[in-house]
Order: sequence, then structure tokens, then C-alpha cells
Amino acid sequence: MILAIIGVALACCGPAAAQVQTYMGDVVPLSGYSYGGPYVYLFLTGPNLPVNGVALHNINLRADQGEFTVVPVDSDGHWEYRWGTGDVGGRLDAGVYTVWVVDGPNDRSQLGTADYSTISVELSVPSISAGFPVQPGQPPRPGTMDITSTPDGATVMVNSAFRGVTPLTLSGLPPGTYNLSLSKSGYSILSTPVTVESGSDSEVTATLVLQTGSIAINTTPPGAAITLDGTDAGVSPATIRNLTPGNHTLALALTGFETRTMTVQVVGDLTTIADISFLPPATVTTLPPTTPAPTPAPTRAAGLVPAVFGGLIVAVIVCGWKKR
Repeated sequence: MILAIIGVALACCGPAAAQVQTYMGDVVPLSGYSYGGPYVYLFLTGPNLPVNGVALHNINLRADQGEFTVVPVDSDGHWEYRWGTGDVGGRLDAGVYTVWVVDGPNDRSQLGTADYSTISVELSVPSISAGFPVQPGQPPRPGTMDITSTPDGATVMVNSAFRGVTPLTLSGLPPGTYNLSLSKSGYSILSTPVTVESGSDSEVTATLVLQTGSIAINTTPPGAAITLDGTDAGVSPATIRNLTPGNHTLALALTGFETRTMTVQVVGDLTTIADISFLPPATVTTLPPTTPAPTPAPTRAAGLVPAVFGGLIVAVIVCGWKKR
């Protein structure tokens, strides 16, 4: 049986890099081949994580408790998984992590009888940097500021004045230090001083940090099993953090009550409150069959003669005639 990670496709490194270097919040595409079964089992080890590993999709789930990120293997033995480092149910610290891919549900302490492969991923804090070539001895001349960002389309403010969107080149700038600010919807604002020297080109490269939001879940009664976007996310009350902005599907299940499913919108840098009250299952009350009341026997009263017309009993008044 062959199990290997063959695809780690990032702009910053080649497909067969021994160690992937990326920023916290980026998506790391992983892929490989396995011929030992219909699934591969992924877990993660690294700074401040349990020694035997945690699931990639939720770092609160421990591999030594049977929790893994389970990925299907297709008919050609190929598997792939996109690991969103900013959507892991918690916060990862900067540092070097190891992604383990195993042919069965074996944590780090149980790899003696398993076939597995690993790859290292270095997560760095997104940053902004500015640099310029030094050209001493030149008379004062205007300089240039070349600004790029990941992703593109960030709003550029220089000394609190709007100057455009990235990628952007600002020329004719007098030598000096400028306060540069970059912002983009869904990302945190990045600010830095940038020095423009005489006749030089100051290059600014910025990596924007994707804003994440949270959902605080409270239920009445508590103790409901939480599923978020099809993934187990704990028991209420709970707060799920580092979620990408947008709509998420929330399902809550509690024994003896109807399961509640709803769409919750997550907004970057905010916590959405979800207060849910459970309703008991709908019941249908069956009434006992009723016995129709017996039709009372007609009473013959003086001067009245009962008659039947189409099933309806009516009283007919009988008038007597008396000879004179």
C-alpha cells in the first residue's frame, strides 16, 4: 500500500516542498494517493496542541479520542483536502506544524501498525513591509511608492487621503515619511509608515489578514449537540470562533425535542448571538370514538299524530269535526 502527500499547491512554494510556508488564515491544498482503503485520516500536531494530534477541521477534537479529519479516496486512489488554517474551531499560533495522513484511524501514538505520510507547514503572522534602495549623494528628487497587496483591490490611504486601490504606483512624492493604510472589506486594516527617499522607488508589499467572526450558541434547555456546516462543533452553550464571514448552516439536536436547523450569518470581527428554545415534538391527540345518541321514540301526544317525510319525523295536528 502506498500513501503519500503529492500535492501542496501554494503560490509561495513548489508542489513537492519539504516544508510549506504560508500565513495564518490561508488555505493549504493537500492531496495524495492511498490504496489501502476508501478513506484517509488526517490529524495535526504542533505548537500548543495535544501531542497525539487534533483534527485539521477542528483543533478541539483530539485524535487520541478517535477524532480525525476523514477524507474519501476516489476509485483511482486519489484524495484531496483544502485545509483552511483560519477556520479550525480555534486559534493556531505561529510556528511549524505537521500534517499526518494515515490509512486508518490511528493517532500519533498508534502509528506502529499504520501506513502514513507527513508534511510540515510553517504558519507565519501576516505582515506588511516596506523597503527602498539606498542611493546616497543624490540631490533631492521626487520618489515613487509601489504598493501591492494580497489580495488585490485594497483601498490605499496615504496621510489619511484616498489615493486608489492596489496594485498602485504613486509617483512624484517629495522625500519624507508617509503614513500608509490599506483596507479591504472582510479584512483587517493594515497601517505602516513608509519612507520615500530622493529619486528612489519604495516598494510596499502587504498581506491582508482575513477577518473572522464567531457564533455564541445558547439553548433552552442546554446540552444540545451542535453541528456547523455538517461538522460536529460541541455541545451548547458554546462559542465557535474563527469562522469565515458569510452564511453558515447551524443544526442543534437534543433528545426528546425536534432538531432545529437554521442559517446564521457570520460577520467579520463580530460575534453573532444565537439563542434557541427547543419545542417538544408535535403530538396528535386521538379522541375516543363517539356513539351516536339514540333517536328518541316519538311521543304520541293528544291531538298529535307523528308522520315521516323522507326520514324526518314531524307532528301532524289532527283536527276533529263535530256535527251540530
